[in-house]
Amino acid sequence: MVNLPVIDMVKTGQNIEKLRKQAGLSVKDLQEIFGFATPQAIYKWQQGAALPAIDNLVVLAAVLQVRLDDILVTDMTAQIPISA
Repeated sequence: MVNLPVIDMVKTGQNIEKLRKQAGLSVKDLQEIFGFATPQAIYKWQQGAALPAIDNLVVLAAVLQVRLDDILVTDMTAQIPISA
């Protein structure tokens, strides 16, 4: 067994919301930046129901002026069996 990081979707979502507010941006602002027709994707990110695709994550980090690692919240307690 080996410990590998797993993304905590709920905590990552809470983190996205916190970072967005710290940057002084509304959900509508992010919707316009990403060119989304509706704000649903951003709400799903913040609720932990979905994660941004990697390309959107890179843009989100740039917009929020943080590193990718500052957005994602990981949990190291997941044990994954590795077969030799």
